[in-house]
Amino acid sequence: MTEEAKATHTMKFMHWKMVMIYLIAILCLTIVLATAIGPVYVSPLEIVSLIWYKLQLGEAPSSVTDIIIFDIRLPRIFLAIMVGAALATAGTTLQGLFKNPMADPYIIGISSGAAVGAAISIAFLQQFLSIYTTPFLAFFGAVFATFLVYNLAKVGGRIPIDTLLLTGIAVSLFLGAILFLIMAIAGKSLHNIFFWLMGGFWLANWTQVKITFLPVSVCFVLIYIFAKDLNAMLLGEESAQTLGINVESVKRILLVLSAFITAAAVAFAGTIGFVGLIIPHITRMIVGPDHRILFPASALVGGIFLVWTDALARLLGELPVGIITAFFGAPFFIYLLRKRKTGQYYG
Repeated sequence: MTEEAKATHTMKFMHWKMVMIYLIAILCLTIVLATAIGPVYVSPLEIVSLIWYKLQLGEAPSSVTDIIIFDIRLPRIFLAIMVGAALATAGTTLQGLFKNPMADPYIIGISSGAAVGAAISIAFLQQFLSIYTTPFLAFFGAVFATFLVYNLAKVGGRIPIDTLLLTGIAVSLFLGAILFLIMAIAGKSLHNIFFWLMGGFWLANWTQVKITFLPVSVCFVLIYIFAKDLNAMLLGEESAQTLGINVESVKRILLVLSAFITAAAVAFAGTIGFVGLIIPHITRMIVGPDHRILFPASALVGGIFLVWTDALARLLGELPVGIITAFFGAPFFIYLLRKRKTGQYYG
């Protein structure tokens, strides 16, 4: 490596390092400020002191403020961070695989599968089984839809991206029809199905945070392992194969991991749209297309974004978070459509 190349590499590393430090600092500040927001205002300084007290002694003094912070708001914020990180990571992965800035975690039927699973639970099973029936069936539906799309799109052991995309659209439409059928006969459960479909963190608790943390963190680490492979695939599948990368195997693994991390995200929060679409694109503008930095940066930005949209939803009277993200995401999607040029990867 020449001295000039070494200098360039060092500068890039320092830029990435500073970006990550800034994003982590912004995330910590976001946690404190978002915790203060709500019907009962709590001073950020009081929040910091209570968190520090609990870290030091293992528990905070029992009070109304303590209950608001630690039992209501912080679980909601941490669940939003993980859901935002998961959707942003899945979106980054699929945009890299499809070489398309308008790809998102729901493009291959994940959202429709999760919605059908949740609707079946809410309409027919909720009264007989536990409170985790809906998250489990939403998770199962999302994974099932992905495997269905994958097997339908597979041609001779290969997965043509165009075929996968079209198959995903077809399966999504079919599952959407099943969802509307369930909603038509759901009766009193229709309201609950409707609110789940719009997504939200009203019922967040520490148990949900713990359950969500493991699959999201494991899937993120496994996806990150393939960052270099995904970088090579951006140059073309033939070029990646000459570098010794098993392209079809990487596609399969990343599709499965994207399905699992998205399914884990929607299991408790519902189908929150546009996060996986806009966050990777915005982050790519800041750090570039290298997935080694794009994955962690997108995860942090996704978490920050969803915490603030949830805070805004609380201020507006507990609106579903999906409505707020749609207000941001829909105009951005139109912007991508207008700016994208034929044959150009990232518009």
